[in-house]
Amino acid sequence: MTGMDTLELVSRLQRSDLDEATLNGLRITADRLCSEYPFLPSDQLLIEGRAWLRRTTTFRGQRLTLAQHREILVQAGWIALLIGCVEYDTGDRQAAETTRQAALSLGTEADHAQIAAWAHEMRAWIALTTGDYHGVVAAARAGTEAAPHSGVTVQLAAQEAKAWARIGDRRQTEVALDRGRRLLDSMPYPENLDHHFVVDPTKFDFYAMDCYRMLADDKIAETLADEVIHASTDFDGTERAPMRMAEARVTLGVVAARQGELEQAIDHGKHALIGKRKSVPSLVMVSRDLAKALKDRYPNEPATSSYLDELATISQVPDLGRRQAANTQQ
Repeated sequence: MTGMDTLELVSRLQRSDLDEATLNGLRITADRLCSEYPFLPSDQLLIEGRAWLRRTTTFRGQRLTLAQHREILVQAGWIALLIGCVEYDTGDRQAAETTRQAALSLGTEADHAQIAAWAHEMRAWIALTTGDYHGVVAAARAGTEAAPHSGVTVQLAAQEAKAWARIGDRRQTEVALDRGRRLLDSMPYPENLDHHFVVDPTKFDFYAMDCYRMLADDKIAETLADEVIHASTDFDGTERAPMRMAEARVTLGVVAARQGELEQAIDHGKHALIGKRKSVPSLVMVSRDLAKALKDRYPNEPATSSYLDELATISQVPDLGRRQAANTQQ
């Protein structure tokens, strides 16, 4: 074989049927979908996400360079993560877990540590909303091990803190929060705050708010809830992060209930339930904190019964409720 023969073979290996414009379009679309997560209707996100995921399978059937093959796996991994999150938002736990495992597989095949770590973060979230708090800690630590120096470690620390808060261990909660805050402070400020797989200071405050509500530190919880609502609202009153705002309103409702303000507590709680874009498992989980406060303090009030009826209505989603209900009764 001559040198020219070798050059021809190498050139063939480097040829591709996929142009860079198409690949760049896939990157842009994946970023756009992940950035529209906070406010785009769930059904629309699922339709678009699944359509683009199907399209990536057609790309893999073409002649690709090794770099292009990996890039397609990476973008498919981000889209799969997004789809899994939306599936779980709508209460379809079985589909979400299947998609999560697919995303983990794509991240592993592409050797992309952040995608793998976010798949572990999703497992932590599912464990949290189903009451498996030690499972949250295990998943958080697995994700941290997968990508110890990336932004996902901040959210993993926050999920671990939320689990410790529900266990009732304030020291471990604050250790995890402090670790997450120090990690966040050491990282560059993100360019795209709307991207679902980006953690910014406001998002971390949102997680800390949840922890202090669970620890019954009402002063800190209320302050953080007000900050979350303020940061999630545009100058014209548009809600940029309605799901975060809903949970912040529940927190304000819990604080109001503990302070003897029944009407205010109910107003906050009902306002949180009416949004069109919601993460049902997370919203139900935190709303049950308000339900418990109302039942403990105002068990015979008609307003309490009315709120509990509304909460029960949104709780009727596949796979969501039995274990959460059992945890609430314990």
